[in-house]
Amino acid sequence: MKVIKSLLRILAITVIGLLSAIVLISPIKKDLWDVNSKLLTDKVLSVGQNIETVNLSDITPFEWDMVYSFQPYTPKDKIYNAIGYEWDEISETLNEGMNQIVFMNDGKVVCYVYGYPSDNGFYISFDSSDYKNGVVMFDAKDNLSFKVTKSKNILYLEQVKHMYIALQHA
Repeated sequence: MKVIKSLLRILAITVIGLLSAIVLISPIKKDLWDVNSKLLTDKVLSVGQNIETVNLSDITPFEWDMVYSFQPYTPKDKIYNAIGYEWDEISETLNEGMNQIVFMNDGKVVCYVYGYPSDNGFYISFDSSDYKNGVVMFDAKDNLSFKVTKSKNILYLEQVKHMYIALQHA
């Protein structure tokens, strides 16, 4: 009888320990888009002003196939429609000058950049002429180059439009 009671105590302690570990670890586990957002921030901020232009693919330390940027005040339903599904972490931007960028891979969000440049330490600006109904999207194969500048401890990446000039032969 003493052996059974001892085994039951050990089993109860083990179950309580496992449940406690799960409860404690769950909030610590970060979502993929949060982890990649931190990696992207670190990579972008490491660029500094050492270079004049940078390619978006060169500063994204994760796999992505599409990137979306949303103009300020874009409603959540437009964002959901653009990326193809809803997820809890999306927020509407509150005013001008905030980033709202979603990187996707195989139809899933892999990085979410949201907020003011003063909070993130950087701002990624896509060409305003590319926005349609508040959304701009690019494929990873697109050659997205950005001019790098720094002002007041904030790194600005401004999309550079490549102009292709066709030469006519007379």
